[in-house]
Parts: sequence; C-alpha cells; structure tokens
Amino acid sequence: MSTHRKKLIEVSLPLETINRESAKDASLTHGHPSTLHRYWARRPLAACRAVIFASMVDDPGSCEDEFPTESDQGAERNRLHGILRQLVVWKNSNDENILAAARYEIARSIARHRGETAPAEPDAVLRYLGEHCPAVYDPFCGGGSISLEAQRLGLLARGSDLNPLPVLITKAMIELPPQFHNQKPVNPDADPLGMFAGTGKHAERVSWKGTSGLANDIRYYGAWMREEAYKRIGHLYPDVQLPDGTSATVVAWLWTRTVPCINPACGLHKPLMTTFHLCKKKGNEHWVKPVVNRELNTISWVVKGPSPPPSQ
Repeated sequence: MSTHRKKLIEVSLPLETINRESAKDASLTHGHPSTLHRYWARRPLAACRAVIFASMVDDPGSCEDEFPTESDQGAERNRLHGILRQLVVWKNSNDENILAAARYEIARSIARHRGETAPAEPDAVLRYLGEHCPAVYDPFCGGGSISLEAQRLGLLARGSDLNPLPVLITKAMIELPPQFHNQKPVNPDADPLGMFAGTGKHAERVSWKGTSGLANDIRYYGAWMREEAYKRIGHLYPDVQLPDGTSATVVAWLWTRTVPCINPACGLHKPLMTTFHLCKKKGNEHWVKPVVNRELNTISWVVKGPSPPPSQ
C-alpha cells in the first residue's frame, strides 16, 4: 500500500477566510513586517501562513486508519479548517497558543509518516520539527513572506534571491532576530529585569521574551540616531509656516534637477519640470507657482490652491 498521503491543500481550504484576511494584509501598518521596507509584489502573510500549514498537514481523507468514515474525515477536516481560520488572522500571528496548535498538527503529520507519535509539549514540538521536518525553501524570496511565515510555524526556512535588496530584507526578518531571542536589551535606559506592560495599578513587569529586547534596542537607538541627525542636518529641513501663523514639520520634499540658463545675462538655474501640479483631484487642486526675483537672481515657489491653475 502506498504511504503517500494527500495534504490538506490538495483537498480543501477555507478560502473565503484566507482571501478576506489576505486582502486586509495590504492595509496593515502597525507592527506589520511589510513596513520594514515596501517591496513590490510582496505576498500576503496570511496567504503564506495558510499555504505552508496546509502543505505540511495531512488531509484526513488519506488517514483512513485514524478516520475510517467520511463523517470522521469531514469532522477532522473542519477542525483543521478552524485552526487555519484562527491562524490567518493578523492579530493572532504572535498568539503562542494558536501557533502551538498549528505546529502540533504539522508535527503529527511528520510523525505519522515516520510511524511515530508526535510530542505534545510546545518546546518538544519545536525540537521535533527542527529535527525531522523538511525545510521550506523559497528560491526567489523577494520580501521574505514565505520564509518569515515558515519560521513562525517552527520550520527551518531557507531563502535566496538574485537581488541584494530582498536578501537584506529577509536577513533582517528571519536571520538576525533569532540571534537575540530571549535576550535583554543593551541600551542604558532599559531595565534588565523586564519592561512594564499595562498602565496604573494594572501595570506589571514582563520579562524580555522573544525579540522584545531587540525591539526595545531598535526603538532606543533609532530615536538616538534621529536626534543626532537632526542636530547635524536639521537646519537643512526647516519647518514650514502655515497660513494661520503656526509652523509644522515638512513631511515630504519634492525636488527637480536644474540647468543654468543658456542666456549669459540671465544666470538663473531653470528647473526641469513637466508639470507644476501637486494634486489634480477635483475640488482639491494644488499647484506650485514659480516666483522669479530678478534682484537676487533666484526662483522661489509658492503653493497655490485649492483651485485649478489659471491655464485650466
């Protein structure tokens, strides 16, 4: 009798839930790995998590010794679908209980193939996966979604790419953080015993688990670098004066190349621009107007709107 067993992905998936959560993936920003660096054609993490899980877990229909009837197989398949539905929700992506349940199901399938019984204790499951589960390899890793989700499920992840940018992104997500797992931060302001979670009387000290220590260091030294950069080059980015007299920090700078005027009597550097439009949305049209100062021989710019330019 053949030992080949179909995987869950070959038979049935809760596609409606996976599609819905994958669509949400693109709009998530807070704490989402995609904000590390915006990469084109990045695969939704929810879909990657679902595909890896369903590719590793046996379909109950191929396990007739455990699930002899179609009713038994359907009930087990629905149970696995329930785990998948929880697994693809972003807020659950670091829920250890849900991740432990998913890892255990993968370990069960590996053990079934080996004629063994999978361990039940979460740490033992991770060790078992590390020793016996085949590695997940993505030869064109891009933004690193597949490698990241494979690692989240306790699997050995391998990724490669011809482009050094995705290699750097993926290294920053799956290779470097594990080196600081469960380590306390090194910045001088961090409490070595842990951080406080909650507020007021509900605040409690939480030890530096997972990559929380690394995250604390990144926030600390990121703020330090920002302050140092502002000290050195902040004068090059002055605040803008608003119509009501207040000032605000500029959030974006638009630039254009310039060339000197061919008229030797002029001396102005002319901007190479194809349009003066900033926004063409009807009712919110904004554009820039060049203002030439012949005495100083300079060009400055004034933002106009909300109205179309006079030429329209």
